[in-house]
Amino acid sequence: MSPLKPEKNISIKNTFKSVDAAFFGVQSNKNREQDFTHGKLSHFIIVGIIGVLAFIACLVLIVSLVMPNH
Repeated sequence: MSPLKPEKNISIKNTFKSVDAAFFGVQSNKNREQDFTHGKLSHFIIVGIIGVLAFIACLVLIVSLVMPNH
């Protein structure tokens, strides 16, 4: 097994990518290990909440477009 790159923190872009991959269930083991060793839990929680709210907003938008008179 190759050692992970020594990084101080995961960038916000990589945090969003990691949370997106986790939402779809396609997160690689290597990335998951890097998240646990270099990521901050609070960042993942905040990005996860943002992702859930965006998902709900998309669902509400789709339903309002499909059923405009209800």
